[in-house]
Amino acid sequence: MRSSEAFVLRRCQIILASARGEHAINIARNVGCDDQTVRNVIQAFNSSGLACLKRGSSRPHTTRPAFDVAKAEQLRHMLHQSPRKFGKPNSLWTLELAAEVSFEQGLTAGRVSGETIRATLARLGMRWQRAKQWMTSPDPEYGRKKMPETD
Repeated sequence: MRSSEAFVLRRCQIILASARGEHAINIARNVGCDDQTVRNVIQAFNSSGLACLKRGSSRPHTTRPAFDVAKAEQLRHMLHQSPRKFGKPNSLWTLELAAEVSFEQGLTAGRVSGETIRATLARLGMRWQRAKQWMTSPDPEYGRKKMPETD
């Protein structure tokens, strides 16, 4: 009960209140948490004893990629086209723009982050790089116009 860690203190309060015979809803109200949290702490104490006072990892046990293999390939194909084809005013892709368009095109169930796009491309063996290195223009004078002017 003298722990400086709020996690340990709250769990001790829950366990002691439960030992006094208080109901989960009353404990939750007094401690300031959800009643399901109280039930989880009591169950953890009953199964592992004082080891439940140690904070575990908050990392999910399993993860699944936002893009399955087919959707990832569609993302690759999408990025080899101009964002203007998808109604965007930009001519170059950004990770955030790719995330936005992939959601609009139904490649993902929800809006993902730019980091998710980068990780998906990495799974495909691609690195995110400036688009001008692999985008071209149908303009026959493109190469001349892209050359820096010399005075």
